[in-house]
Amino acid sequence: MARFLHVADVHLGFDRYDSKERTRDFYEAFQDALYRYAIADPVDFVLIVGDLFEHRTIQPNILNQAQLCIQELEEAGIPVLAIEGNHDNRPYGTRTSWLRYLAEWGNLILLEPGDVSGGEPFYAPWDPEEKRGGYIDLPCGVRVLGSHWYGATASQAIVQIAGAIRELPPGPPNTVMMFHHGLEGQIARYQGALRYNELLPLKEAGVDYLALGHIHKSYSEGGWVFNPGSIEANSVEETNFDRGVYLVEIDTEGVRAELKQDYQQRPIVRLRHRVTEKETMEEVEQGAIAILEHATHSGYLRPDTAPIVELRIEGNIGFNRLDLDVRQLKSDLQEKSNALIFLLKFEAEQTEFESYVPDGADRQHIEREVFLDFLSASAAYKKRATELAQGLIHLKGYQLDQRPESELYTFVENLLTSEGRQDPDGGR
Repeated sequence: MARFLHVADVHLGFDRYDSKERTRDFYEAFQDALYRYAIADPVDFVLIVGDLFEHRTIQPNILNQAQLCIQELEEAGIPVLAIEGNHDNRPYGTRTSWLRYLAEWGNLILLEPGDVSGGEPFYAPWDPEEKRGGYIDLPCGVRVLGSHWYGATASQAIVQIAGAIRELPPGPPNTVMMFHHGLEGQIARYQGALRYNELLPLKEAGVDYLALGHIHKSYSEGGWVFNPGSIEANSVEETNFDRGVYLVEIDTEGVRAELKQDYQQRPIVRLRHRVTEKETMEEVEQGAIAILEHATHSGYLRPDTAPIVELRIEGNIGFNRLDLDVRQLKSDLQEKSNALIFLLKFEAEQTEFESYVPDGADRQHIEREVFLDFLSASAAYKKRATELAQGLIHLKGYQLDQRPESELYTFVENLLTSEGRQDPDGGR
């Protein structure tokens, strides 16, 4: 029986939120997962099925993170086998990448098909001297095959790969293949995913365990296709996914794969605050704070963990969206939650009113309806909209009559602070 760890989509160097602490999260999650499930109870080998790095071009400290993790496996006598993914594959027209660099230095075994157009066999055995090859037969009784990142041509590549597998000499009793691509139906808005039937030529060619990557959600199909998902969540939306690493046992009796998720990860908390047009801007702000406090008191949000927090404000508002200082509110909420990153999504819609204006209505009637629309959309003035609309019409008339500014200010003050004082001409 052979035991191995299946890892994919590590994304070392992740920098989406421009946070050094968040970038380090991906390294610490990778390191902890390797220690817990590959080193503490040693496996025979580790698979990295694409996207070890977030970018094709990486900083020295990110390369150092990869080397430190792999070195710990080397010291435990555990070989690391890898393929490139779409994030870290070599740029078009070049023959090198950072994974190739790690292979050249003996840090890992990069399994790649040969250049058939250049006269190379599609699958050549791994050459430890040349540091090249498309497959390797391990002492634990497993043959491991590599592949490229094929993108939109993956379905055609599978046919070629299956044919090449059939031409290989007999090997160990179990065959594992690494393939960085996704199956359809696993996540929304993913173009170019493979159908399950398109993978079957690999099974028919003798693949017992197809190790996938690319999609950041864990799934399995048919008892032989497995995708662990990403090591860390690349976005707050991915907190809804099961993801982790697969600890696998394989022998002539079959495959037993267990998803492992108990390793160091940054907590991510998603909250929602629904508002109505009846609430003032101050009430909306206080409601957002109350949502945060409730999540803290219930234990769902733990400030001591410096989590990533997302708060969505949804619904309808009765004030101008631009009047809310979103930046200041976000700062206040981040401080209260002790969040490493606070994402405030202000998605509430401003309530719009449109009064019916009959054909032939006079100018004063139209003006009053326009004022009513604006005032009715404000939580602060909605209850007195009719009175205030009439007051604004009076105010316009007084200004056209060139009344003194002091008189106009007095009128506005009386209008806003009273329940209907007499205007200068005795009207309401």
